[in-house]
Amino acid sequence: MAVVLSGALGACSTLRLGYGQAASFSYWWLDGYLDFSEAQTLRVREHLGAFFTWHSATQLPDYAALLHRARAEVVNDTSAARVCQWVGDVTLRLDASLQQMVPALTDVGRTLTPAQLERMSQKFAKVNAEFTDEFLQPDGASRHKASVRRAVDRAELLYGSLDRAQRELLSKGVANSPFDPELWLAQRKQRQQDILLALKQSASQDLPEATGTMATLVAQFQRPPRPVFAAYQQRLMPYNCALAAQLHNSMSASQRQAAAAKLKGWEDDFRALGSGR
Repeated sequence: MAVVLSGALGACSTLRLGYGQAASFSYWWLDGYLDFSEAQTLRVREHLGAFFTWHSATQLPDYAALLHRARAEVVNDTSAARVCQWVGDVTLRLDASLQQMVPALTDVGRTLTPAQLERMSQKFAKVNAEFTDEFLQPDGASRHKASVRRAVDRAELLYGSLDRAQRELLSKGVANSPFDPELWLAQRKQRQQDILLALKQSASQDLPEATGTMATLVAQFQRPPRPVFAAYQQRLMPYNCALAAQLHNSMSASQRQAAAAKLKGWEDDFRALGSGR
């Protein structure tokens, strides 16, 4: 379960500082895709401020409680089924944040121009090229090596250094994984086209219809509507849960205590941020 949470949190060693600047970081990230006008900038900043006010007051205390539960479990063995339950818990919380964004996406999306959507399309092409460089190395050995490195980095973020047997476990797990970067890239490109289409449609829709368009788009982020991608997700998720459980169960008592300490640090950060400290 801890690997799931560490993956969701990412490298959050400076969590408090980063979250305090989240609205500004989010604005500049979005502006890199869309180059907002002055009027749009005011609206986007207002929406982002409102979102993070809601998020810090309602979601961060819940995240802290979730981490508290994880901290109690991380010192014990787990199972694939339990890891998948944790994935579901995290997904529900991501869903809540995505749903909260729908009104803002609708409001700003209806103001976007064709030139801005073309800029977004070009930005998508650029990030897809970067994805290809990172995940689609030209030969199998290089691709496997890069995948193992990413898996080790994620695990060590939480547990500390892995021993040789644990690295070998991950290497074999990655080699046997149904993970398909070509299919993943295809899914990313399809999602990007869905975003562009929804934004284009919303510009000519009235508010209720545009809101429905954005709500449908957001719902698809976690649950791909196309059968080929849904089937891929259904193959990949149980495998990843089983591998995460196997890796966790290989951890020593000291590694589990290190994970508990890391979770405690994140928990404390979320409690402090949620209380405004």
